[in-house]
Amino acid sequence: MGITEILRRLHTGGLISMLSLPAVDLIEIFSSVQGEGLFVGCRQVFVRLAGCNISCAYCDTQDSFLPAATARIETIPGERTFSRIPNPVSLDRLAAAVTALCLSPHHSVSVTGGEPLLHPEAVIALETAGRKGARLFLETNGTLPQALLKIIDRVDIISMDVKLPSAMQGQSFWQEHAEFLKIAARRDVYVKVVISGESTEEEITRTVELVREAGRDIPLIFQPVTPLHGVAAAPVDSVMRWQAMALGHLATVRIIPQTHKLLGVL
Repeated sequence: MGITEILRRLHTGGLISMLSLPAVDLIEIFSSVQGEGLFVGCRQVFVRLAGCNISCAYCDTQDSFLPAATARIETIPGERTFSRIPNPVSLDRLAAAVTALCLSPHHSVSVTGGEPLLHPEAVIALETAGRKGARLFLETNGTLPQALLKIIDRVDIISMDVKLPSAMQGQSFWQEHAEFLKIAARRDVYVKVVISGESTEEEITRTVELVREAGRDIPLIFQPVTPLHGVAAAPVDSVMRWQAMALGHLATVRIIPQTHKLLGVL
């Protein structure tokens, strides 16, 4: 029996967590364009890790909540040809896959999920991967400040979400977000908030105040929700009004939808 088969069986039996192995549960690694936030249109290598600590009403990556038996890795950048390898994936294999895709030019390597800060060891491993100048880009829900502290000096760009209580069954993360953004402000950071028909003016005002307290030059992105799971879009006039309000307090406030949905790419 080979080592990969042994690891697969241990993982399936729930025993892998008992072993101190340098491995992580992976969903996929692929090359595409960034479809959200400040760097829309930039070519990135995406490293999607399994697991999340919260559940958003509009989540479009629910397949990332739990690891599958195998992960898929694109073999040629952007050509949608994938190989399959057993989970969990060693950190060395993770870094090697990123290095291979970065042989062609990319703006950055996006570590995403799920919630990637559940796996800070993966971020550390990717810091030393052969990225050919591609920056290390963290996409996070902004609720795990202590995990961010472990890797803050290892990432170049942070895309931090603010999760509104209206999208979280009333659950609030204002304190976690404030602590997180204070740490994230050490790096190149922007804040993204998904706005739906359930979003309230009070929530948007509090988001603007949170960003302003961390630094008025931190960009804020309003992302109108892509309707999913019965979540309705916000009225356009409301989003425009909230942007005008936010621009009274912040230097950069943009309205950017999920462009990769329009393009039909991963």
